[in-house]
Amino acid sequence: MTEQEQLIEDLKKVVCTAAAAAKDFVGTGEKEAGDQAAVDAMRAAFEQAHMDAVVRVGEGEKDEAPMLYVGEKLGNGKGLKLDIAVDPVEGTSLMAAGKPNAIAVVAATDQGKFWDAGSAYYMNKIVVGSEAKGAIDITQSATENLKSIAAATGKKVEDLVIYVLDKPRHVELRKEIEACGAKVDLHAEGDVIGSVLALMPDSEVDALMGIGGAPEAVITAAAVVALGGDMQGQLAPQQEEERESLLSEGTDISKVLYLNDLVQSDWAVFAAAGVTSGELLEGPMDSTSDEILVEYLIIGPDADQVENDFYPLLAD
Repeated sequence: MTEQEQLIEDLKKVVCTAAAAAKDFVGTGEKEAGDQAAVDAMRAAFEQAHMDAVVRVGEGEKDEAPMLYVGEKLGNGKGLKLDIAVDPVEGTSLMAAGKPNAIAVVAATDQGKFWDAGSAYYMNKIVVGSEAKGAIDITQSATENLKSIAAATGKKVEDLVIYVLDKPRHVELRKEIEACGAKVDLHAEGDVIGSVLALMPDSEVDALMGIGGAPEAVITAAAVVALGGDMQGQLAPQQEEERESLLSEGTDISKVLYLNDLVQSDWAVFAAAGVTSGELLEGPMDSTSDEILVEYLIIGPDADQVENDFYPLLAD
């Protein structure tokens, strides 16, 4: 088994273990407890992984998170030297409410090659699949981008489906998309899963637009690299405190962040597992009295490498 094949096997186990750990908290309202269970399980799985990795995007800084914090070392110290980006449960509120599309997710690339989000919490993003690669410009209006995406994909603007988070900050974006005749696919949470849907050729989603998490942009970018899509972003601080922190770090808030800024390598791996059933993945299900099946999705490191199956885990 090559080192990259071993990496894929390790990441598969990591996300499936985290998703299974969150299973008991689906629909309970216990958002923090479910997230912590997934964090604990993910870290335990990483301890057995054959890699020399460091967390680039995690649950917070060392003083704020008991584990999977930014800068934490993962793996057995052997094998590939990696940057890791994690979100043990993307969509903790969805998990707690028992709603669709909560996932456990991990991304990896060469060490030192993931973008450092620093104090950034929010980013305006556009994500498209391979057919629209090179057709987006985040400095232009949504209208101009929709026209360009439509031309690149051979569709009418009216046929496009755009994934947007259902947030007050997106009221004007929604109005503009709808005024063009395109359909807005609204979701309460989950800009990573929305981006993956935009990348998948068999999905009805053509693009993701709008402001989501800045750290999540790194995880998203790994999937974009792996599937040969395209992505652009600009930081979009939502609070004055965030803006001041970025400026004090010398960050150029207006700078356009391209895909090769977010992932400074020619390869990346994206791995996700279902926590609740949704458009992309099913939630964990009991197979036998002592076995749980977890559906996973692995993308990369080659553009044509997509693996989607069920991973068996022993029940606690």
